[in-house]
This record gives sequence, structure tokens and C-alpha cells, in this order.
Amino acid sequence: MSRRLRTAASAVLIALSCLLVPFGALAAWVAYGLADTGRYVTTMGPLASDPAVQGQIADTVGSGILRHVDAGPARGALGPFVHDAVRSFTRTDAFRTTWDTANRAAHDAVLRSLREGDGQPVTVDLGPVTAGLKEQLAADNVPFAHRIPVRHTEVALLPPGELARLRKGYDVLEVAGFWLPVSSLVLAAAGIAVAACRRRAVTATALGTALGGALLGLAVAVGRRLTLGDLPAEVSEPAAGAVYDALTATLRTTAWLLLAAGLAVALTVTLATRLTARRGRPPLPAPESAAPAPDPAPPRSRARA
Repeated sequence: MSRRLRTAASAVLIALSCLLVPFGALAAWVAYGLADTGRYVTTMGPLASDPAVQGQIADTVGSGILRHVDAGPARGALGPFVHDAVRSFTRTDAFRTTWDTANRAAHDAVLRSLREGDGQPVTVDLGPVTAGLKEQLAADNVPFAHRIPVRHTEVALLPPGELARLRKGYDVLEVAGFWLPVSSLVLAAAGIAVAACRRRAVTATALGTALGGALLGLAVAVGRRLTLGDLPAEVSEPAAGAVYDALTATLRTTAWLLLAAGLAVALTVTLATRLTARRGRPPLPAPESAAPAPDPAPPRSRARA
């Protein structure tokens, strides 16, 4: 294979490898991050202490309680009291336990529907949340706490139409989560192996990887802006932003690692190449010294008188 053909083949393989970097990271994040219930619950757990999330839950749950509690003329005055009581409940250990239980149940329901494909909407029961809240409010002697009805409220997470579209994408990502990163590594190795100048190939691969990390970080930032720009009126933007940031924390870390590792490898190879070139240069020849002047003739001794 000629040198020009090897260079062209190497360039194509390395370009394909770098193109797969952001897509492979995204697919692996879905397949091994979001699809794992334990990791999902661990990721969402700290949000129980986030003030924006606590405020959103207090407003939603408090409004729901007031709709079902028959307080008569005192209903208007009871509203702020109930909201403050619910907000206080969100700061307790009981709420954190309830929060983890609700997230685990919701995640299990979504995965079950995506994998089994029964065509039914994905719902989660908020009855345990209401029961825990009722017990806490009754222990705090909140008026009308005993009147809060504990119902098995099924809240729809995914309607059937949207679930069908998500199922197709999930099946693709579940397979791509393994094969895209592997394909990227294989293409990079092949591109470096066939290259006429392997040092340049390694540098190009490293820079392409850094570019892929930068594009991944940009995609996460754009996705956040689009997500927060299309929220329902009743959803708090800070709360939704906190949830989005928690879910995409692994992606942002991966993007920075790819960017830093790529630039570090490219810089290391460049410096090593220059250092090797300097060491491999032949030493400069010493300047030719001028021919030594002949020794002056010894002075003739004067003839003795």
C-alpha cells in the first residue's frame, strides 16, 4: 500500500472514530446510567435536600391536599398553613425515605413498560407519599390533618403514544451503548495502525477525541436550555433544572474527561516528537581553526667580535 493511500485510509478511520465518540458516550449513559434503577435512585437522592425541588413538591402536594380537604369557611386561611407544613415535612428523614421509594417505583414502572411493551401508560402510585405526609402532619397537630384522604392516586408518567416512540429508541440505545464505544476504539486503533506516520495519527485521534468531548458538552448545554424552555406552567424552572443537572452530571464529567485527555495526549505526543527530533540531530561540526603560524626562526646569534 502506497504512503498516500495509507494516509487517506488512516484519516477516514480516525474521522469515523472521533465522530462516534459523543454518540457512544450518550448511548452508554442511557444504557448503563439511566437504565440502572440503583444508579438512578442514587442520582436522584440528593435532590430531596434541594430547596427548589422541596418548594415544587410543597406547592404540588399542598394544592392537592387543599382540593380534597373539606375545611369549610377556614379553607382560605388554611392554605398557607398547609403549604408551610408540607414544606417542613420535605426537610425530614421520612420525606427522604419516601422520595427514594417514589423514585424507585417510578423508574421500575418506566423500565418495565419499555422492556415488556404491554402498551399501557406508565403510572406511579402516590398513596404512600400521602400516607407519610398525613402521619407527619398529624404528629405536628396540624388542624384537619386527620381529614386528608389517603388514596391510591395513579399519576401518569408516560402516555401510550409517547411510550411507543421511546421504546424504539430505547431498544436501539441499549444495543448501541456497548457497540458504539467499542467501534470507536477499534476504528481509532485501525487508523493509527495503517497510518504512514503514527505519531501524527495519534495526535489527530487525540484532538478529534477532545473535539468530540467539546461537542458532547455543548449538546448537554443545548439540551438543558431546550428542556427548561418548554416546561408546563405549574413546573418550577429551578426544580426542573436541578433534576436535569443531576441526571446529566455523568455526561458533563465524561465530556470534560474526553476534552482534557485528548488535549493532554496531543500535547504529550507533540512535545515528545520535538524532543526526539532535537536529540536525533547530528552534532554541529566544530569550526575549523586557522592554521598555526610557523614558529619564528630563532634569532641568529651575532658574530662574536
